[in-house]
Amino acid sequence: MTSNLPSLLIPDTALSVAGLTAYIQALLEQDNQLRQVWVTGEVSSATRYRSGLFFTLQDPDAEAAISCVVWNNQLNRLATLPAPGEQLIILGRVHVHPQRGSYQLIVWQALPAGEGLRALRYRQLRKRLETEGLFDLDRKRSLPPYPQTIAVVTSPQAAAWGDIKRTLKRRHPGLQVLFSPALVQGEQAPSSIVQAIHRVVRDGRAEVLILSRGGGATEDMVCFNDERVVRAIATCPIPVVAGIGHQRDESLADLVADVCAHTPTAAAEQAVPLLADLYAEHRQRIAQLSQVVTEYLEDASEQLYRLKGRVHRLHLDRQIRQEAQAIAWKRQQLIQSTSRADKFY
Repeated sequence: MTSNLPSLLIPDTALSVAGLTAYIQALLEQDNQLRQVWVTGEVSSATRYRSGLFFTLQDPDAEAAISCVVWNNQLNRLATLPAPGEQLIILGRVHVHPQRGSYQLIVWQALPAGEGLRALRYRQLRKRLETEGLFDLDRKRSLPPYPQTIAVVTSPQAAAWGDIKRTLKRRHPGLQVLFSPALVQGEQAPSSIVQAIHRVVRDGRAEVLILSRGGGATEDMVCFNDERVVRAIATCPIPVVAGIGHQRDESLADLVADVCAHTPTAAAEQAVPLLADLYAEHRQRIAQLSQVVTEYLEDASEQLYRLKGRVHRLHLDRQIRQEAQAIAWKRQQLIQSTSRADKFY
């Protein structure tokens, strides 16, 4: 009869429980991925003890769970306290308990799932760029008062592009508009926006650059918080107007741009003056100049009139006749004297 049991090979040596546990502990706690790991899940239970807050984070879909602990000295640093039913994103490290033969997650931070991690990354990047001085007001450049060429970076399919074209045509007919297309949503959007900005810079004709996108969900706007986009705006030699259609929070692109307008239409209005206003100002200046010249001529005429009156009152014409007679008499005397001298010699 053949046995279904596998043949057992008796080893020369065997690990102790402590040795096996120490080996597992070394594997887990020294792994670079597990020394600082983000984990998402739902809190199924939470209990507060004197040492800290103990809770279980579970993944309902995979029917898996992990024990977690936040020590008391870390509790006040959490963005949100774990509570049963909460969907969280946890930052922590894996720790092995040799005595119990179990492992748990030592938690450093807990964020609401979804926007939590994105918000944390946004705050961290914003603080770092702010420290570098990229958002300082003294870096902001003034827009040229009368630009002749405007560049626009946005998606050709976006409503923003249509809004900008209509606004520029209404405000300043005949203005030259350069279009540099870019993706403004999705994973490829940051690199696409950076390339579009560089195209405008290489072209060299634009005096102002409008970076724009219409409204949308928060997750659709993440490309404008990308560090690559922010640095491309910061290093752009052309003044940049950000016209990103959202009002909830300022994007990092808004903060680094020279001018921030929260809609594409407002961005176009900021970039170029209204031609009708320029004509009105020109007509006003002509009227003011005409008035100044008229007043000057009137003053000059009045002054000339006064001078003529003074001349008339002085009877200069009579004085001139008298002086002419005196000169004629002196001349006659000189001629006579000269004639007598010639006869003497």
